[in-house]
Amino acid sequence: MSTIPVNEPLLGERELEYVSECVRTGWVSSAGRFIQEFEQKWAAYCGRKYGVAVCNGTAALQVAVAALDLKPGDEIIMPTFTIVSCALAVIYHGCVPVLVDSDPRTWCMDVYQVKAKITSKTGAIMPVHIYGHPVDMEPLLDLADEYGLAVIEDGAEAHGSEILFGRNTNSPEWRRCGSFGTVSCFSFYANKLITTGEGGMVLTDDSRLAEKTRNLRNLCFIPGRRFHHEEMGFNFRMTNMQAALGLAQVERIEEIVARKRWLDQEYSRRLKKIPGLQLQQEEPWSSRVCWMYGLVLNPETDMDARLLSQELKRRGIETRPFFLGMHEQPVFHRRGLFLEERYPVAEHLARNGLYLPSGLTLTEDQLVRVCDAVQEVLS
Repeated sequence: MSTIPVNEPLLGERELEYVSECVRTGWVSSAGRFIQEFEQKWAAYCGRKYGVAVCNGTAALQVAVAALDLKPGDEIIMPTFTIVSCALAVIYHGCVPVLVDSDPRTWCMDVYQVKAKITSKTGAIMPVHIYGHPVDMEPLLDLADEYGLAVIEDGAEAHGSEILFGRNTNSPEWRRCGSFGTVSCFSFYANKLITTGEGGMVLTDDSRLAEKTRNLRNLCFIPGRRFHHEEMGFNFRMTNMQAALGLAQVERIEEIVARKRWLDQEYSRRLKKIPGLQLQQEEPWSSRVCWMYGLVLNPETDMDARLLSQELKRRGIETRPFFLGMHEQPVFHRRGLFLEERYPVAEHLARNGLYLPSGLTLTEDQLVRVCDAVQEVLS
């Protein structure tokens, strides 16, 4: 019995055509037509003016934090339930991560815990859309405006997801993730809806921030004096070949999003019948695009995610564990961070959550096999 992988990229003839052009013309490094086209088209898709491509999503977060007018010691409020890249970007810039717990329905940061964490040192908020479900951005942006805070939107897991904005007005509108806040960051890792193998992008509507981000990704070279540096930058450039891959997928993004929505709906329809499972709830103000389909075991199942994963692996099904909260990471405890902090929702998710095969190559027969296996294990 063949193993069903947790994710496989779906690449086609257009990707091959574009990458072949890079090889044929010699434009294989960090210059070439595909970089600018990819930046422009992804920014436009997300409703932004400017895009700056970088080598990965972690680099996007680092550049975004570095581009803001933050000082060492400034605090950035973020969810504890996220990938470590978010906290690393804050710490590498000399800032301090301040954590909030997750919403138990969406698994995203609980925006109503943020206000209590704001101090005179707070410089920014970093909302992270989780597994394709958006953070409730409208009250968060109102709070940021009230306190004069920057917003670093992490859209790495939410390509194509939307939020109904202005829902308490007479003219609500759907806006895509990536269009909110001061800067937005994306990842194009191999398991993302748009993949460049490794890759990322920073989006903004601020021309000054866009230019600063471009400089930071390229070692802060000064025009006309290439090896003269007045600021410290990074070598975070994306290659033309990577951008060629990304551009080919942006051109069929609606097809990709539709496939992911189908996967989400089919999993939900089948798994909601199985007792003992909590599924991510899609709020009425959101239109999520499933990056990874997650499930959480209820306490009464008498099984944790680790054991469920082992049982599914025996049946030829790959899974991945949920994030371990930043407040439980040993690397941060050794730095004296989060030592006595507890976030019960994030802790429950980390111990009892995993995600299932969710790639664009997943077939209906494979999806049915996954659901049948989950039911068998939990019966």
